[in-house]
Amino acid sequence: MPAIDVIVPPIAPRGWQKLLIERLQAEGHDVAVQHQTEAAHWPVTTTSILALERRLFRRRAFSLAAPIAPIQQALRARRPQLRLDLTGSVAPTETPTISFKFNGHDLDSSVAAAAAAGTMPIIEARLDRTSIIGRARPMIDKRESSALAAEDVFARVVTLAVSVVQNFFDDRISAQAQLGEGFDRSEASPFLRSYMTHALPRLAREAIRRLTYRHAHWHVGYRFDVTTDVAEDSKLGTGWSILPSPADHFYADPFAFQWQGQDFLFVEDYPHATGKAVISVIPFNSLGTPQQTQIVLEEPHHLSYPQVFERDGVIWMLPEASASGRLTLYRAAEFPYRWTPDTILLEGEISDATLLDHNGLLWLFATLRDGYGSTSDTLAVFHAPQLKGPWKPHPRNPIVIDHRTARPGGAFVRTRSGRLILPLQDGSLGYGSGLGLAELTHLDQEKVRLSLPQPIMTEGDWPYPQIHTLNRSGRLEVIDGIGAMRKSSGSK
Repeated sequence: MPAIDVIVPPIAPRGWQKLLIERLQAEGHDVAVQHQTEAAHWPVTTTSILALERRLFRRRAFSLAAPIAPIQQALRARRPQLRLDLTGSVAPTETPTISFKFNGHDLDSSVAAAAAAGTMPIIEARLDRTSIIGRARPMIDKRESSALAAEDVFARVVTLAVSVVQNFFDDRISAQAQLGEGFDRSEASPFLRSYMTHALPRLAREAIRRLTYRHAHWHVGYRFDVTTDVAEDSKLGTGWSILPSPADHFYADPFAFQWQGQDFLFVEDYPHATGKAVISVIPFNSLGTPQQTQIVLEEPHHLSYPQVFERDGVIWMLPEASASGRLTLYRAAEFPYRWTPDTILLEGEISDATLLDHNGLLWLFATLRDGYGSTSDTLAVFHAPQLKGPWKPHPRNPIVIDHRTARPGGAFVRTRSGRLILPLQDGSLGYGSGLGLAELTHLDQEKVRLSLPQPIMTEGDWPYPQIHTLNRSGRLEVIDGIGAMRKSSGSK
């Protein structure tokens, strides 16, 4: 059992530090807790404002950013093989030590200041302060709240820490960048100043927006064209039509599928009144005109991302159902209108699982929520010998922790030049703010490597440039984009 010393503040440690200790113990590590008496305290104003925001947003549960009761020291007789410094102030010793930088700063309180300023912090894990051995770019789902933003960031500090500890003991540590490369050395603005000048106005704007507009309203675009291809050209271009939708619904996550010479479009169908989406289908006639929308799959939980494909002579659907805590494969009992659950492939909060047949194995690329935080920043890969499994996690999971490169935004595309492209959502400006195209350059049971996504240029006649899904089947290419919709609007 690997021996780890975890060093925490003796007074007012944070929830994320307690959670990390529990996670390491659950992974089978022999954890001893030590106190660092010189650890800096968070400013009282920071703690108070974050607590007030949590009450405002009705968050009463355990908080990763809030102070908790002291974590009792737990010593052991044998020497540790590794130390984790969670205070940013521990002196070096001969024992390897992993510490963390928050936007280039030692103190975790800088996360709150960054959240108030509206930035997306970069978290780095460092070995003996000389090399970066892991990096995370957490997704922030509710940027209007400094408290909830800090929660999202600290959730991925825990994910990153567990990952780099496992890599250390598996002898898979490799420096990702030299010290001082790729992070911000600038001084963080004091929390209170950032909160007054950035966070409060941002919170007020969001409150006004929500009084006037729907929280989110997506639109689906389609075109029939063989001369252009977004995955090939990295640009939207022209020729798009907007799929009609009622004002009290939105359609999103479009997947095209052709069967017996007819084109079908499967979408997430979200009624604003219920706040829970179903899966619907829109057939196209021979002239390329969309026909009547019909619900084809409804469950007690939210459904989206209806990936439809044919394999072994059967038509399947693999929708996202992360709210159910599992990934379920559905079989077409009567295509396209009746589907039945067939096999539970994976357990967990899995989002936008995207299938790939590659080199004799089946693969799933998806985001996997690690207990807390966002569903859009942690990429996990799984493989299986056949569709119904058994599915096994890749030993390098999480592949990345990055709001720019983690969450799939459509099926894999094989370009005319033979490149394998995966659309990936870019959350740099918030959820659904953009889509990029990443090339899969290496995939086996030892390594997964994706290029940095190339952003899709949105110039053209599509009026909603904030896109987050791209798919194609034959001549039918589909996208979606988010647009403002007034609550009082009755327009179609």
